[in-house]
Amino acid sequence: MVHGMRMDSHISYVNGGGGWRDSAQRFALLPLRVFLGVTFIYAGLDKLTDSAFLHASGPGSIGEQMHGVRNISAIPALVDLALKSPAGFGYAIALGELAVGIGTLIGLLARIAAVGGMLISLSLWLTVSWSTHPYYLGNDLAYLMAWLPLVLAGAPVFSADALLATRRRARRGLA
Repeated sequence: MVHGMRMDSHISYVNGGGGWRDSAQRFALLPLRVFLGVTFIYAGLDKLTDSAFLHASGPGSIGEQMHGVRNISAIPALVDLALKSPAGFGYAIALGELAVGIGTLIGLLARIAAVGGMLISLSLWLTVSWSTHPYYLGNDLAYLMAWLPLVLAGAPVFSADALLATRRRARRGLA
């Protein structure tokens, strides 16, 4: 050990065995996957079941929200594009959140789902929460950063991706 840091190669982690540290590393992203998956499923369902949200105008509508943030967003042209069809944009966001949440939660095409989550969070940060000061009070930037580990690592455990990879290896005689 040098300065309290482990300097070994973590071979037991790579091989699937090992002690509690190796298990902790293997399952470290699972709580983040569950949190982001459930949150995005909830957000998508909340939008789809809200009687006011998917309208072009009126209290609580996506159209009213976009008109409210248009002049304070980082990219007003992005809001203008969405304002061409507020209800369509609302459905796209809601269905996108639902797809991202389900993909993340079950670990199916997990990296692609995480990229989708990043894009949704980025678009919300650049529009809805861009003017939040100080910046750390807005949650969209935090969600954007939370997706990054899942983009990099995917869903290596308790996931459809891992199950499919195991089946592919077994068919090739590698498992």
